Amino acid sequence: MKRTFLLMIIVFSLVGCNVEAAEEVTEEETANIEEPVEEETTDEPKEEALDKVGEEEIVEETAVKDKIAFVSDRDGNMEIYIMNVDGLEQKRLTNNLDCDWDPSFSPDGTKIVFYSWRDGNLDTYIMNVDGTEQKRLTNNLELVSLYGDESPCFSPNGSKIAFTSNSDGNYEIYIMNIDGSEQINLTNNPSWDDNPSFSPDGSKIAFCSNRDVSDEIYIMNIDGSGVTRLTNNVYTDGFICFSPDGSKIAFMSGRDGNEEIYIMDVDGSEQLNLTNSPAWESFPSFSPDGSKIAFVSNRDGNEEIYIMNVDGLEQTRLTNNSTFDALPCFSP
Repeated sequence: MKRTFLLMIIVFSLVGCNVEAAEEVTEEETANIEEPVEEETTDEPKEEALDKVGEEEIVEETAVKDKIAFVSDRDGNMEIYIMNVDGLEQKRLTNNLDCDWDPSFSPDGTKIVFYSWRDGNLDTYIMNVDGTEQKRLTNNLELVSLYGDESPCFSPNGSKIAFTSNSDGNYEIYIMNIDGSEQINLTNNPSWDDNPSFSPDGSKIAFCSNRDVSDEIYIMNIDGSGVTRLTNNVYTDGFICFSPDGSKIAFMSGRDGNEEIYIMDVDGSEQLNLTNSPAWESFPSFSPDGSKIAFVSNRDGNEEIYIMNVDGLEQTRLTNNSTFDALPCFSP
């Protein structure tokens, strides 16, 4: 299954995540890493509240653009980082002894949703884009620490979060409000469904499932109806991402003997291998203008983040260290 490689990395990471004291970071590693700093807010209100007693200060949330969020274990355990789209100014956003995974930006660029083991089980969290105000949205009491609520992503209008949960006994696709309320199971079947991704118009959710034996890519309406299979082969297809205009889906597939980055039309036609490498590649993410795709590859000996044109040309490495960097996500 497509989760096997990811679970192996999680198991490896948890060894470092659950120790009482993390290893010290070398001077070389910390040279390019900045700790998250909470920004000062102005004392001047942006606008005054009318028809109310007293004055209310309204603070505009900080948004980012031209950034990529990602995960790395360069400091001893999996944390969430952010960098420029050219790989410069890499900064750590989370800092704890447990693993933080799979960042995804809100449509306005002010928030990041992710999942973490920090409270003893695997749950979905939200934070400001600068790493401040980290809050838990779900509370999954699953006793198996590798499973819980994960793979969160925002709806295009920012009002909902789709995620994967095993709270009903097996992995299903859920949707909830951005405060964690009104969690609804959309898939409701005995198979394994995960890795949801909203279409840019918010009307569809693509996801991965093994309901037809092999791991394939499906698409459904926002209410869970109209499930349609997009890929059909005996190999693993997964880790999906819509293009900004909604016409394409990038994904990972093992159909050519090793995992590569592919692209297809939104109806499942015209499936094309973009990376054509003997290495392992996964976790594609479209740039906001649709001209680039960030992805992960171990072609240079370990997992690093790369970027390429949407046609697969000009593949360039963005990170360069001896540890694991993965799960890139472009800011809006």
